[in-house]
Amino acid sequence: MSLRIAFAASSAPIAQSAKAGLTRRYGDHAEDGADVIVALGGDGFMLATLHRTQDLAAPVYGMNRGTVGFLMNEYSEHDLEARLQQAQEEVINPLSMTATTKDGSTQRALAINEVSLLRAGPQAARLRISVDGKMRMPELVCDGALLATPAGSTAYNYSAHGPILPIGSDVLALTAMAAFRPRRWRGALLPKTADVTFEVLDPDKRPVMAEADARAVRDVVRVDIRSEPAIAHRVLFDPGHGLEERLIREQFV
Repeated sequence: MSLRIAFAASSAPIAQSAKAGLTRRYGDHAEDGADVIVALGGDGFMLATLHRTQDLAAPVYGMNRGTVGFLMNEYSEHDLEARLQQAQEEVINPLSMTATTKDGSTQRALAINEVSLLRAGPQAARLRISVDGKMRMPELVCDGALLATPAGSTAYNYSAHGPILPIGSDVLALTAMAAFRPRRWRGALLPKTADVTFEVLDPDKRPVMAEADARAVRDVVRVDIRSEPAIAHRVLFDPGHGLEERLIREQFV
């Protein structure tokens, strides 16, 4: 029986062209009635698609029509149904961010890759870090800090010299960007169940913004982060090219 496939494409011409060709060949179903959603673009579009479809039953299979494509499979119009039927599934739980701003309001967002805090002015940020209600670092002076999932450990976290985490390791990576004090702090590995709190010290003089994937909140004074096990993103990969293999391969390049 043929799969009911829904195609989603980024605004890039190469992605739109791919969607047109695939639609002519395989048809295009509504996402809420599809067996699988095929996302055409780069990692950013894949993250947006996962966020947008998190309440739908269909898993998401990405094909790279962008740049990096770490979360994507190779693009091909041929034998798509066979590839989808043979694909292996990975389940990703996002992070939940609650950001409190200077005016006392709160904003919530989910992050599949990471939640990051970044200085928003000319001076370094001063952050206090607590884990499960216990203060672990009274002051971190840095350009920023982030908490990354295993799926996001090869993204911003890796660029900041954080560790690559195997899928299924049930740990999170806490990584600093350009830490000034403690100067040689290398970050920390935390259990997936940890509740992590960042408090911004001196927010008037040293403003900080928070980002959950691509959603930004300015002038934060406190950011609470925890894993969200109730939400499970189902992502499909070609056999032998899943996240586990990619995470291992990335460490030998």
